[in-house]
Amino acid sequence: MDAQQFLSEFGHIANAPGGVARLRELVLAMAVQGRLVLQDESEEPAAKQLERIKTIALNRPAVGRRKKAPATSHIDGTATSQLPRGWVNTRLSALVRVLNGRAYSKQELLEAGTPVLRVGNLFTSDHWYYSNLELDDDKYIDAGDLLYAWSASFGPFIWQGKRVIYHYHIWKLDLFSDADVDKKFLYTWLLEKTQEIKAAGHGISMAHMTKEKFEQLVIALPPLKEQTRIVAKVDELMALCDQLEKQQADRRKLQNALRQSTLQALASAQSPHELQDSWQRLQTNFRRLFSAPEDVDGMRGLVLDLAVRGLLVEQSDSDEPVVSWLARVATLKADLAKKKLIAKQTTFVDVSLEDYPFSVPSGWAFVRLGQVANKIGSGSTPRGGREVYVKEGVPFLRSQNVWNDGLRLAGVAYITNSEHERMAGTTVLPNDVLLNITGASLGRCALVPSDFGEANVSQHVTIIRPTDPQVREYLHLCLLSPYCQALIWGRQVGMAREGLSKKVLEQFEIPFPPIPEQHRIVARVSELMRYCDEIAEQLRSTQKAAERFAASVVTALTGISIEQEEEPPMKAPQTELVAPLRLGTPPDLKAQAPLATLLARHKGEMSARDLWQRFGGEIDAFYAQLKAEVAHGWIAEPAVAEVRERLTEAAGG
Repeated sequence: MDAQQFLSEFGHIANAPGGVARLRELVLAMAVQGRLVLQDESEEPAAKQLERIKTIALNRPAVGRRKKAPATSHIDGTATSQLPRGWVNTRLSALVRVLNGRAYSKQELLEAGTPVLRVGNLFTSDHWYYSNLELDDDKYIDAGDLLYAWSASFGPFIWQGKRVIYHYHIWKLDLFSDADVDKKFLYTWLLEKTQEIKAAGHGISMAHMTKEKFEQLVIALPPLKEQTRIVAKVDELMALCDQLEKQQADRRKLQNALRQSTLQALASAQSPHELQDSWQRLQTNFRRLFSAPEDVDGMRGLVLDLAVRGLLVEQSDSDEPVVSWLARVATLKADLAKKKLIAKQTTFVDVSLEDYPFSVPSGWAFVRLGQVANKIGSGSTPRGGREVYVKEGVPFLRSQNVWNDGLRLAGVAYITNSEHERMAGTTVLPNDVLLNITGASLGRCALVPSDFGEANVSQHVTIIRPTDPQVREYLHLCLLSPYCQALIWGRQVGMAREGLSKKVLEQFEIPFPPIPEQHRIVARVSELMRYCDEIAEQLRSTQKAAERFAASVVTALTGISIEQEEEPPMKAPQTELVAPLRLGTPPDLKAQAPLATLLARHKGEMSARDLWQRFGGEIDAFYAQLKAEVAHGWIAEPAVAEVRERLTEAAGG
């Protein structure tokens, strides 16, 4: 099968989400099944090779603790009869000696000496330990040795480095006869079987394979020359997969750039005519610009941007200008303060026309956030912190409960009524707007429903209470707009941790339309957001259908069923995230890219764990946000993350 034939037959798989990974699976499966290259009847059958290997193995001196050869169970003859011509089934133990590494105590791991190869060094970790122990030769690895990581992280490797000693969680596979088995074919076979090997492993918190089970694995061995042809073809097709992957990544970057440019043209439209032309271009090229659910996020931001710039709905001369409404609100606030129903209010200087961040339609005005709210203030920590939480009581809202689409109360904390009364100054009321003011969830904003009961709030969340409740929905969407998000992320205070103070927040310049127009804007935004939801769901369904199709094709061709269920999310108490994350193309100020923004403020690189901790949200939300920002190119595509099981890993493993 040459490259052109491969592409013509399986190109449809490559275009599915994760399609190149499916192609790699297909190549490996066909390779070990004898379906990737043609058989040659004139070649010596593998059974002859196996006889020579057995003779060599019998004469090879035993090493390690177990001196006897492993017991070998019978191989079903039916399975052998189904193999390609010249192939033979045998146990892995008939081809290699599986040699153990060594477990090291902490005292034996040094900062100088002979390097100790651990599983982490095979994947992502660049921190090495060393040893000065004198060991038997079988405890060392040299360039070209075939290895297998068998605990937590699984997979074969051909070592290309200098001479090292290796840790207990790695096996060295010592071939009995290099002349009868191509080491790279054995590597290919192990690569294809790794998921099956891992699934057959033991352990709850950290899966591992036993040496006894590993040695009893059945391998279908081809004639030697066919092994060499298989390896060459796998290398050729894997290189083609690399090329396809790069082309797809380049195409995706170009698509992202074109989409951002098109959306930017819409957002910067200065007239209804210009807006209509830009919108027409978007509709005409929609399928070229949007291919994944996360692509729609830019569309949502555009809707909000147009809304707060007065370009989403028409203005009406019959609407009362907002300055008249603002005068009444000022009178109402003064009256409430005089009656001591609200705290004494700050006096604000109006935003002058010269200081308008951008032009707004007639009847609009830029107002200070503090001018339209009679309360802006964050919560506090209950005395005793988490220790005073109770199973039932008054909800205590924290940043993880505040999301743009509303309050999420699953796992909400509770405080007692007496503690709630003590914290009366931070009581949350219906129609309040809640804004996260610290951490990487900074800027998330929720509207408290009108039928919501009482609650209290932590110091990481601020309460914004509109004096006139009828502006609450517009105020909520305005705070979520790219314009306000840029203010939120750009005007933080504090050295140790990013955050917003009350004094900074209440001075925000907010574009405010007449009240009737606010209602029209809210209705139009709701309509367009439902449209965005429908588009995202369609793209999601298309992706899933393509994934299922690609998986079914691979299954039909190879007979190997591919699991399509998503892996359960990793939870922090059991795992340690150590993969480095690096800044990609810096996002525009209007982009909602909290992770890239954090990276930019920390010299462009952080560990995944540190970034997650600064993000301040649940691990699932962190990975969803990371995926979106990687898709946009704001964060560079990370290497495969190493996940170290902290509680169960042996010392130095």
